[in-house]
Amino acid sequence: MKLRKVTAASAVVLALALSATACGSNDKKDGGASGGGKVKIGIKFDQPGLGLKQPDGTYSGFDVDVATYVAKQLGYKPDQIEWVETKSADRENALARGDVKFIVATYSINDERKKKVDFAGPYLLAHQDLLVKADSDISKGTDLNGKKLCSVTGSTSAQNVQKTIAPKANLKENSGYSECIAGLQSGAVDAVTTDDSILAGFASQDKYKGQFKLAGLKLSNENYGIGVKKGDTATVNKINAALEKMVSDGSWDAAVKKNFGPAHYKNEPAPKIGNIVK
Repeated sequence: MKLRKVTAASAVVLALALSATACGSNDKKDGGASGGGKVKIGIKFDQPGLGLKQPDGTYSGFDVDVATYVAKQLGYKPDQIEWVETKSADRENALARGDVKFIVATYSINDERKKKVDFAGPYLLAHQDLLVKADSDISKGTDLNGKKLCSVTGSTSAQNVQKTIAPKANLKENSGYSECIAGLQSGAVDAVTTDDSILAGFASQDKYKGQFKLAGLKLSNENYGIGVKKGDTATVNKINAALEKMVSDGSWDAAVKKNFGPAHYKNEPAPKIGNIVK
């Protein structure tokens, strides 16, 4: 009988211990800002003006500013953000694996991607464009015929120019846009093509200020959204509310001017949140 009492008492103590452990684990996981938790956000590390990891380990760019604002509205301070590099080819997988809570990385919304992830936003309407030297006489797409056009290997932007706008353009492909911009500066190429926001970000770097201009051709519509794991409607709704506040309180306009202004980027007005422009 005495043994039975001790065993029963031990069982009660064990149950209480397990209960306390479980509660502590959930608090840590879901604590957010109030519980001292962290939030992992996917961004690009190599796009000036959008998502760039600085030599000192800090991060800058429009996507970074948007993500930081959204995180604050979700209850996270800047020092609770863990930035995760998410390259274009791995964005869907990063969300599916749970590597990040959301992704802000020049992530254009399209029907194919919406099959795999959910999107909040859009938070920026960009367009495919050309970056040329400030004194260039290239003012329309057909001016590229016979000219040297640079983009990254496999770029749909370059293919679009060659197929539909300037079939006689001489395409030069590099592994990254930094090489294209350097080629434009040296005169090795006459124009660089990709989204205007990306081009403006590169052109806004101190070493390039005043040397380049955007042609302003608007060759496509690119609606940047914030990627969220498929089915996480609650997070999508929270992010949309945060984006609406960012636009209404003037923070969105300030972030555009800060990150793209030096390139004289003529941005579109803030898109209506939840409304995709075709």
